[in-house]
Formats: sequence, C-alpha cells, structure tokens
Amino acid sequence: MHLHDAIASRRSVRAFLPDPVPADTIRQVLERAARAPSGGNLQPWHVDVLAGEPLAALKARMQALLAAGTQETPAYAVYPPDLPAPWRDRRFRIGEQMYARLGIPREDKAARRRWFARNFAFFDAPMALFCSVERFMGPPQWADLGMYLQTVMLLLRAEGLDSCAQECWAMYPETIGQAIALPPGRLLFSGMSIGVADTAHPVNALVSERAPLEETVRFHGV
Repeated sequence: MHLHDAIASRRSVRAFLPDPVPADTIRQVLERAARAPSGGNLQPWHVDVLAGEPLAALKARMQALLAAGTQETPAYAVYPPDLPAPWRDRRFRIGEQMYARLGIPREDKAARRRWFARNFAFFDAPMALFCSVERFMGPPQWADLGMYLQTVMLLLRAEGLDSCAQECWAMYPETIGQAIALPPGRLLFSGMSIGVADTAHPVNALVSERAPLEETVRFHGV
C-alpha cells in the first residue's frame, strides 16, 4: 500500500470482525514501528499486546466493573478542562456525526452510554495493544509515543488491518495495570483496538473532518 493510501484510509474503526490477527503480522508491524522518531533516540514507549484468553479475561473484567458502576482515578485528563473553541466544536461535531450514523438521538443518554461502553470491549476487536511510559518522562516523550502509535497504525493499514487508538483506557489505570502487570513506575498512556473493520457497520462509514490548511498552518517565507 502506498503511504498516501495508508494515511487516507486510516480511520478510528469502532466495529471489528472476529478474524484473528496473525501473531507474525503484529510482531512484524511492531518491529518496523520501532523506527519511529524519538528525541535523543530515547524510544520511551512500552507496549503490551493482548489476544485470546488474556483479552477475553480483560473484557469480562471490564464488563463487570461497568455493570457495577466502578470508577477509578484516571491516569491523566484526556482533554483540558473548559476546552474552548475551535477544539470544543470539533470534538462536539465528530460525536454528533457518530451518534447520527448510529441512530442515537442526543436525548437518549442511556443508549449513548451503552455505545461508549463498547470502548471497553475494544469494539469486539480480536487484538488489543496498550502503550505505557515511565512516569518521570515529560511532554516531549509523550509526543514520541504519538509518533510511534501513528507509525503502528499506518503499518497496520499496509497489512490490511484497522485500528482505533483509545485514550479512554486512562480511565481505568488500576485494572489495566493489573491485567498487564504494569510496573509501579510506569504510566498507562493509551490503548488500541486492532483487527479487520466490519465495513457493514454504519459507524465505520464515518470519515472525520479536517480543518482547512489555512486554519492550522502559517507559512513564513514559503
């Protein structure tokens, strides 16, 4: 797959087929993704991959926690408090577009909560990935994690696979820490669902908008 096609076709897939991801494929993807840039070549990412019984056990554990209404202290705030425009507007719009495709109106809060809970079943994906980082690392290293995860997602596309990066897992750092034996000095950064997209599901027809170039880029001497 050409790089342009991989970038254009990468989506946050929220419904997966049960088709398993070959172990050799994910190993190859992660080995190649290690070429992602990082400041000072620190390579600050740590990755745990779950499939089969370990993944099923985590899904069952999360289902029980959600049913009991159990909450944990988040590892970090995913969004800044009182997010202003235009960022608040972008977040609101993509959410409304998604629920519109699912046929869930704004007033049906229960249905929206049920859909959001599917995050914690990895949208039925057959494989999951967790990325963590040492707690003493700073914002530059967090940026390195983003570059690494983007590289992973593009390499997955090259293999005909899909993904969904999920910072929502930061809401349950204790449960995930236990599931993957996370060392005390390590911070959970993100999860990721991996598999083959269910193209028949309406949610996967959603293509998120991007701001025009003039809104985000300034050229100096170009």
